[in-house]
Amino acid sequence: MDPRLLVGLVLVAGSTIGVWALVGALDDTTEVLVAPTTVTAGSRVTLDDLRIESVRLGGLADGYLVPGDVPGDGLVVTRTVREGELVPAASVTEGDAAGTATVVVPSRGPLAREIAPGAVVDVWAAGELERGVFEPPIVLVAGAEVAAVLEADAMVAGDGPSVELLIPRAKTAALLEALASGDAIDLVPAPAVASSAG
Repeated sequence: MDPRLLVGLVLVAGSTIGVWALVGALDDTTEVLVAPTTVTAGSRVTLDDLRIESVRLGGLADGYLVPGDVPGDGLVVTRTVREGELVPAASVTEGDAAGTATVVVPSRGPLAREIAPGAVVDVWAAGELERGVFEPPIVLVAGAEVAAVLEADAMVAGDGPSVELLIPRAKTAALLEALASGDAIDLVPAPAVASSAG
């Protein structure tokens, strides 16, 4: 074989391998899971509930959920994941939400604009001493998370929306007792949210 032809073949092969290596380096992406809508704490999600996207994360890839991490029966979200957010691996668990409970609290009027799914609120309650006279309010549940806002029935005048809250199970009895007793209950954005609202 002509040595020049052999050298040419070696150069072509080397060039091809170099291009493949460069393309592989440029396409160093990882398939991760993204929340197509806001997912609140306590929700169970399966692979069908999430969106797969290829992104460049480098050494940070281990911190996010990938398709192979999700078992068939899904995972429980432990903190709210916003719409379009990559799902952090630390925000889900294979366990259940045994330490939390959901309670629906009717509002006495319009809600603060900050109160939306994923928001953190304090539940204030004031017991009624007599008609129209209430005890000083206290924080009954601090740091409850809003799971959903349920709009009031338009046919029922004077009713505000109801709010589904995710609260520690240990606080459930106290909140249900306050609701059953007709205590005045208000939801106030938690301090960090309230301060940002100005």
